[in-house]
This record gives sequence, C-alpha cells and structure tokens, in this order.
Amino acid sequence: MKILVTGYNGQLGYDVVREGLKRGLDMHGIGIDDLDITNEEAVYRHVKQVNPDAIIHCAAYTAVDKAEDDKETCWNVNVEGTRYLATAAKELNAKFMYISTDYVFDGEGETPFLETDTPNPVGYYGKTKYEGEKVVSEMLSESFIVRISWVFGINGNNFIKTMLKLSETRNELNVVGDQVGSPTYTFDLARLLVDMIQSEKYGIYHASNEGFCTWADFATEIFKQAGKDVKVNSINTEEYPTRAVRPKNSRMSKQKLIDNRFEPLPDWQDALKHYLTELKQEVK
Repeated sequence: MKILVTGYNGQLGYDVVREGLKRGLDMHGIGIDDLDITNEEAVYRHVKQVNPDAIIHCAAYTAVDKAEDDKETCWNVNVEGTRYLATAAKELNAKFMYISTDYVFDGEGETPFLETDTPNPVGYYGKTKYEGEKVVSEMLSESFIVRISWVFGINGNNFIKTMLKLSETRNELNVVGDQVGSPTYTFDLARLLVDMIQSEKYGIYHASNEGFCTWADFATEIFKQAGKDVKVNSINTEEYPTRAVRPKNSRMSKQKLIDNRFEPLPDWQDALKHYLTELKQEVK
C-alpha cells in the first residue's frame, strides 16, 4: 500500500511515516518544503505524481493564538489545502484521512464529547478545522476524520519538552488546572492510524491516550516521572490569559474505536513513561 502523509515535519506526520515503514508500507512523507498545500495546481500535480492508495492529512496551521490575527493563512491551510488534497484523492479514488482536533468543540460541560455531537468551535483555529471536516464529509462519501488532543511526539515542540526545559531553571511553576483533556502520544496514535487506513471502517473517530487530566496534573506527572523536584501550582484559566480561548472541557468519548474493534491507546501515564524513555535515547 502506498500512503502519502502530509505534515511530515510535524510530530504526528513523522511518526505515521515511521510506523508505516516499520510495516513495510510504501510511505511518502511530505513537509512544507516539499509541497505548499495552499497551491491548488501544485497539490494536484504532486498527488498525481505519487499516485497513492491513501492520503493521511496531518499538515495543519496549529498556532492557536496566532490564528486569531492571521486568519487568511489559517483558512488557506486548514480549509483550502484540505479541499485540494481531498479533490485529488477523489480523482485518484484514494482513501482519505483528515486529522482534526478537540478544538472543534466549545469546551462546555464536564462530560466527554461524542463523535456524533455537533461541533461548536469558539476560536478561529477550531472553526477552520471544523470547516475542513465539512469539506471532507461533503466531498467524499467515505473518509476517516480523526479528532485528537494535547499532542506530543519526538519530532517537534510540545508541552512535555517545555516543562522539562523550564525545570532546568525553575523549582516552582504555575500551570492551568481547570482545563481537562487527554494527552496523545504520536507513537501510539500512529499505530492506530496505520491500522485504520488499511481498513474500510470509515467515519468520525476520537483518538487519544486513555484517561483524563488537567494541564497541572500532566505537569506534575512529568516532573514525577522525570525525577525533577518542581512544585506545580494549579491556577485558573483566567489567571493565564491567551489570545485564543482554550476549551475547558476537552474530554472526548472514544466509543467509536471500541465499536469498530480498534485497540484503544494506552493510558496517558504509560505513554508519558515511554516518551521520556524515547527522549533519553534521542539525547544519546
């Protein structure tokens, strides 16, 4: 199976390509230097040249705060870029997987959002990702839409790397403690996505590591597992103002994975343990 993966420079795209290669699949990872997905002609030309059996679209404009001011670029990447790739997939009769986000929901309440719940994004980034979902659903009768949250992987920056860096110079940190969600280790997620793209089980899925926590809980566990003596003070969202609104409830139900007999991802604490081991190996 030949699979084209966008966003190869990012955390998830990198691990998806790595996982596919492990399984002997013909993986074609592309980053922003290889293809500008906002260039319609270039997208069609590149995709036809590769002629994949499937496209896993990981590339996205993910600068949540910047998106509030740089709306045109955000829209072009997340909506128009997705449209061009989905059009090319349709022409080639290739399977299509779109990676979405918990930000398509409004973050209200305390119960996990279901795959069937109607999105109601509050920020511009979330709005463009939901518009991307709609483009895929409207254009392709069969597709995979996978919503993920709180991503961390070896290739790129993330919350864990930030916390570890801060721990080098700080012994006390204030971290938001009223936003709840699930961390997602791209190594674990990549295995699921490669399983999924080889199936015919199309639809909308939520995929993250098992269990819920706050960012403060996450930071506390990071320092505990990394053996760092750092005190974490849990603060309210209002005490840490940002340009874009963050959803307080990022809990997502993963019932669709269970119903379709996909293996759930490990608990987030287990994922963190494996990630910290992977980080140490990278340093060596």
